[in-house]
Order: sequence, then C-alpha cells, then structure tokens
Amino acid sequence: MIPASIAPLRNVGVLMALVEQVQNRTFGLPGMATYYGPSGWGKTTGVTFVANEFNAYVIQVKDCWTPTYLAEAIMREMGLPAVRGVARMVDTIGAQLARTDRPLIIDDAQYLLRKRMIELTRDLYESCQAPVILVGEEKLPQDLTRWENIHNRMLAWEPALPCNQADAEQLALIYASGLDVDTDLLRAIVDASGGSIRRVAVNLGRVRELARTRGAKRADLSMWGDRAFHTGQPPAVRQVEDFRSSRGSAAVTRKKGAA
Repeated sequence: MIPASIAPLRNVGVLMALVEQVQNRTFGLPGMATYYGPSGWGKTTGVTFVANEFNAYVIQVKDCWTPTYLAEAIMREMGLPAVRGVARMVDTIGAQLARTDRPLIIDDAQYLLRKRMIELTRDLYESCQAPVILVGEEKLPQDLTRWENIHNRMLAWEPALPCNQADAEQLALIYASGLDVDTDLLRAIVDASGGSIRRVAVNLGRVRELARTRGAKRADLSMWGDRAFHTGQPPAVRQVEDFRSSRGSAAVTRKKGAA
C-alpha cells in the first residue's frame, strides 16, 4: 500500500520494476543497476516507497562524505556494531547483505564519483553479489564510464520519467487536496514545470493557496489569470542603475518640494 503522502506516480513503478529485475535476475548476471534523471523528477520519493516494499537498506550520499564515512553510514543503516578499519567494515557489510539478500539503494550516487567512493561501492557488491541500486542525476550513466569495472557490472539503466498529466492528477490529490483542479490548468502546470514533479507540486500548492484566499472549491485557468508559474528559472536581473536613477530623481523631487 502506498503511503498517503506518496502519490502512485509512474516513477514509483519504474523503480519497483528495476529492483525486482535485479533481485530476481538469473544466476551469474550482474547485480547492480542505475536509476537516473534530473533533479526534482521524483527519484527520492520513489526510493522511499521502494525501500518499504523491498525492506531495502537506503543511504543518501552527501557531497562532503569520504569513503570511510560512507562505510560508517551503511553500517549505521544496517544497525551493525562499529568495527575499526574500512576493510573490516566492507567485509561486515557484505556479510550482512549476503545473509539478508536485502537490496542496498544508494541515493544521490553522483557524489560517489567525486571522492572515488565508487571503488568502495564496487568492493561492497563484490563481497556479497546482493542487489546494489545507484540512484542519481541525469549524467550518472555517462560519468560511470570512467570506471569500466563498475560500468560493466550494471544489469540495467533505467531513466526516470517526466511528470505527465496522469502524474499531475495524482499530485493534485495531495498538494491541492479538497480542490477541483481543471484539466486545462493542470496541463498548463505540467507544460510550465518542464517534467519536474517538484515544480508541479509547488505550482499546485500555489493554486490551492489562491483558491483558499478566494474561498473557491474549483480552480481553472481563468482564476489563475496571467500569474506566472514556477518554472525553476531564476528571476530576471534587475536594472540596478535604473533603480538608483529613479531613487535619485525621487530624492531631487522631495528636496524641491521642501524648498
């Protein structure tokens, strides 16, 4: 059962199918896989649901981590007692994965490549052959080609899907709950959001707030009017010189008025 805070989006199903494929692979086939896509496309949300379904171990890598900290983080996730030395931690983690056959999902895996933690990830996989799923940004498959001994251990590469109309309808049940959002408005939100589930959610939240202030139970394009959608683009650069000039003109006007 999908938790109420997680919409049954297409990407949840995509990641579930990927984990199933790796976990049920034919003996002798590689047991790693990569799930990748742009930021905001719902990968981490999918990880949360899939982790519950498969009782997977999950860690989310930080940019500041080192190989030692990575091993320690996995040990903590598994609830294993601390041991000294990375080599011993790898052996301990590998034994736990082999014993339980639970998948290990590594989110934000692009950070593994910056401090060569990817080599440690390979050692973990080789120590147990248990399913290891890397989840990361759009360029992760290409970046992994620098490590052939990792790249050729991948059973599958699965791209995250952009948010579509059906996904938006599911998101509206969470982020615009109690509000009837018109199909045309949903379509406009999807188009403006560029495939990002996060941006669709933000725009739905803004629609809900607008409807709340108006006491409306239904939202359509006419109610939204000419307001800009959240697109992820930065605001335009302000003309600072013009701003200063206008302030200067106002100051001169005040001085003349005072005189």
